[in-house]
Amino acid sequence: MPQVQQPHYADASAEKRVVDKLRSLPPLVFAGECDDLRDKLAQVANGKAFLLQGGDCAETFDGVQANPIKAKLRVLLAMSVALTYAGQVPVVKLGRLAGQYAKPRSKDTETREGVTLPAYRGDAVNGFDFTAQARHQDPERLLQMYNASAATLNLVRAFVKGGFADLRQLHAWNASFVRDSHVEKRYEEMAGEIERALGFMEACGVDAETMRTVDFYASHEALLLDYENAMTRIDSRSQEPYDTSGHMVWIGERTRQPDGAHVELLRSVRNPLGVKLGPTATAEDALEIADRLDPERIPGRITFITRMGAGKVRDLLPALVEGVEASGRKVAWVCDPMHGNTFETAKGYKTREYAAVVDELNGFFDVHEQLGTWPGGVHVELTGDDVTECLGGAFQLSEEDLASRYETTCDPRLNRNQSLELAFMIAERLNDYRNRYAAAPVTPDWNA
Repeated sequence: MPQVQQPHYADASAEKRVVDKLRSLPPLVFAGECDDLRDKLAQVANGKAFLLQGGDCAETFDGVQANPIKAKLRVLLAMSVALTYAGQVPVVKLGRLAGQYAKPRSKDTETREGVTLPAYRGDAVNGFDFTAQARHQDPERLLQMYNASAATLNLVRAFVKGGFADLRQLHAWNASFVRDSHVEKRYEEMAGEIERALGFMEACGVDAETMRTVDFYASHEALLLDYENAMTRIDSRSQEPYDTSGHMVWIGERTRQPDGAHVELLRSVRNPLGVKLGPTATAEDALEIADRLDPERIPGRITFITRMGAGKVRDLLPALVEGVEASGRKVAWVCDPMHGNTFETAKGYKTREYAAVVDELNGFFDVHEQLGTWPGGVHVELTGDDVTECLGGAFQLSEEDLASRYETTCDPRLNRNQSLELAFMIAERLNDYRNRYAAAPVTPDWNA
């Protein structure tokens, strides 16, 4: 079948050797965990939960260190608490991590000062440095991807089950944020209210064990077919195949051809699946791919992640949602407000305006409110570090600020303060939506 956005390895025997080795390695996630996430995403599709999905645009092998991983986890936990408390809705926490080491590219090559080399396709394929040696596409990197993903998952599991995710850590999570009167004040007020509520519960003898740990899942784009195929295993309980490279995997805008190899591979596994839908996607396109991936219409199986752009979302999203909903198919609708709002500055920096990210999210909520459908989640590229990659936000970062801490190897990410600010904005929209439909329930039925 047509295979797009794949590496071109010079040594086929080396590629086979690596794939055979991957097939013999332990799974990174377990089928039961994938089933649990699918059940939670079914709640998202039914309007009873909200999905927070976030992490790096492209992970790097050098980034597999305790502090960067902890920083990403910390900002996602802080965002989820803001969404849960202010939005009054359960939040499914899904990291864009432990596998996001490959990226699709619009061109196979890159030219600088008359020198042309293969494009950087993520650490799973080649190196970022602009040299012939670094840009060589090496299948051995797939084993590095596996090892880096395993290390990341092990650390995340230790953090979320070992006390780091305890709600009593709310103030500690905020201690590392850059001090900002607006974001910090709102966060600390919320943390104080939650702290008093926890104290009241304990005084009443309520067991707050569920407040000490969280369920946290991993996801990435299933781009590299050799890797995803090699990581697919048969579950001993059900005898069904699962892609054990991540709990959820998604198909990108460039690889969602219904007759393509990516769709064919993922239609065979039982994981929950995401599908990116850009501004060219129609309801017919969405339904065709959904019918290929999920002919049985399993609850929680399909998540549509829309990436329209701030200027197009209000015009293009309604027909897409209406067409899918009219078919009777129940999917989780999630907004990716990042990829449709990227541009390049005069100095060559890829960036995004925080205001455009907010505008697309507001458009996403506006459309779902008008249609009476559930705005099920957000998919953002973010980091736990104090980078300067996206313009605007609480500190009003300008183009001149980009050079100070522009660290991404691919697309620009929201920094920790911009991420938390975004969480409060989403929480307000969720709360408004919930209050609007509490009096006169429609789909979703908040009184169910």
